[in-house]
Amino acid sequence: MSAFKAFRVFNDDGVVSGRVVDTTLDELTPGDVVIEAAYSSVNYKDALAVAGLGKIIRRFPLVAGIDVAGTVVSSADKRFLEGDAVVVTGYDLGVAHDGGYAEYVRVPADWVVHVSDGLTLREAMALGTAGFTAALAVQRMEENGLMPGQGPVAVTGSTGGVGSIAVSILSKLEYDVTAITGKDAEPYLRALGASAVLSRHTIDLSSRPLEKATWAGAVDAVGGDLLAWLLRTTNYRGSVAATGLTGGVEVKTSVIPFLLRGINLLGIDSVQCPMDERKEIWRRLATDMKPAGLDAIVTEIGLDGLPAAFETLRAGNARGRFVVRLE
Repeated sequence: MSAFKAFRVFNDDGVVSGRVVDTTLDELTPGDVVIEAAYSSVNYKDALAVAGLGKIIRRFPLVAGIDVAGTVVSSADKRFLEGDAVVVTGYDLGVAHDGGYAEYVRVPADWVVHVSDGLTLREAMALGTAGFTAALAVQRMEENGLMPGQGPVAVTGSTGGVGSIAVSILSKLEYDVTAITGKDAEPYLRALGASAVLSRHTIDLSSRPLEKATWAGAVDAVGGDLLAWLLRTTNYRGSVAATGLTGGVEVKTSVIPFLLRGINLLGIDSVQCPMDERKEIWRRLATDMKPAGLDAIVTEIGLDGLPAAFETLRAGNARGRFVVRLE
């Protein structure tokens, strides 16, 4: 196989940076399955990783990108055949194993999921880790008793990747969705299916132990003080799914909401999610959870557009999803 393009991250004397390079299959980390990549995507984790923030990348140099979707070109594992449409998210992809920002990707077979009927490769990456995380959050809340008709469900960080897709999924499942945002984005969020939009700037984030019970559930992509506020305002036996930390890693709360209202705080981890659950989430993303109008939240770029996309995410200015075309 001849040389191909990849976005590789280097650490030069403590300075972390990435650039598009020519590479070969032999230079990639080992794996059982070789995928001709069609699309990848850009997640907040990617934006931190390529800047050396958060100590995400564990070895250098490394091809970045925690997502990829494409077609199998060779496999040493009988579960995957040449021509199969597949997706890989999570595990060590783009962290300790060469990732999805390359025209060819080689990975362990145990990380690979067949793309379900009902999803194109582009749609799989319009969803990617962000969509997978949003769907996992909704499913975990359903497993803990959430059903339509119980009251409004809040989504914070609602213009970001996880938030945008969570709003769309919940709306499709007929939940009453309140999108919470610090941006002027009401038309965008209404188009995704939000029945109400609440400005984060109008919320009193004081430290009272308990406030008016409002939410049947919540998907929180922010963390910090906003997550603490959600815990204080969730209905009896409601669930809050914690998916992100853009607002901070510390949560100042008390045990009162847990003891007096019996609420659930659900940690959502998409990286090491068990394979049986992973397959079920991707099945639902192709069926009952598939958001309407995915194209409306996608900005498509090439490898050369990655630096600008990373900067947009780190600055908190992203809306929807960046999809990276690799074909």
